Amino acid sequence: MNVRGIRLRMSRMLAAACVLAATGALVPAAQGAAQASTDRSGAPKPTIVLVHGAWADASSWNAVIGRLQRDGYTVTAPPNPLRGVAYDAQTLKNYLATIQGPIVLVGHSYGGMVITNAATGNPNVKALVYDDAYIPAQGETVFQINAAKPGSCVTLDPSIFLNLVPYPGSPQGDVDAYLKTAPNGAYTGFADCFANGVPRSQAQLLAAGQRPFAVSAGSEASGVPAWQTIPSWAVVGTADHVIPPAEQLSMATRADARITKVKAGHLSLITRPGTVTNVILDAARAAGRA
Repeated sequence: MNVRGIRLRMSRMLAAACVLAATGALVPAAQGAAQASTDRSGAPKPTIVLVHGAWADASSWNAVIGRLQRDGYTVTAPPNPLRGVAYDAQTLKNYLATIQGPIVLVGHSYGGMVITNAATGNPNVKALVYDDAYIPAQGETVFQINAAKPGSCVTLDPSIFLNLVPYPGSPQGDVDAYLKTAPNGAYTGFADCFANGVPRSQAQLLAAGQRPFAVSAGSEASGVPAWQTIPSWAVVGTADHVIPPAEQLSMATRADARITKVKAGHLSLITRPGTVTNVILDAARAAGRA
């Protein structure tokens, strides 16, 4: 077959696939993967969905993902847009709707705001896991939680630790916030505020690939919290500089979450992935029995 013929055949195959998808004849990949993962009794294992926070991307979960996959779980880590609580939650909600069977939903940092809102009303979400994360009540905001107890670096003068950058189509006055990677005096936004406890070379890699957070998202109120009806777990980094550990414990207690303290900064998913994975596995086993 000549090159023209190959191209024509590929075009026809793609067109047929699009028609099948539009008519519902194709099963989304997430559904097929979720159905293929079962425990020793033959019951489907929950799909584990990991949600990153601000100044990060899905690769921040890599060490946890590898451990969960070796344990036989289907794991996904979809991108979090970081545009606003309602927008980000709806994006995740739409993604969760493509997954059949039980789900364990995990959020790090601002990802906790997102999972709290995205899971509400979804009967497939059987467990919530918060890793150094916001666990908001209805009406609370990121900025409000940061200021509730002393110790958050995010309440510092923004000029000390943030680069503020306009973005196309932004609401009036809104900007993207990046953590500074060069020292301002003796203080570095990424290394000292966000990635304390992470080896320097690794922190530099993370800083280079950070994704910005729309500042307006920090003042957007959270909705009806899913933790009111879904069992929750919380990993609390005792050296967290972003969300004060005392505030994490307060939120986790309010949500009646099973709490695990870990000697780590804000990025325990990177510095203590074994502990974080074990908590997720506890939640997954409980979800399998639900």
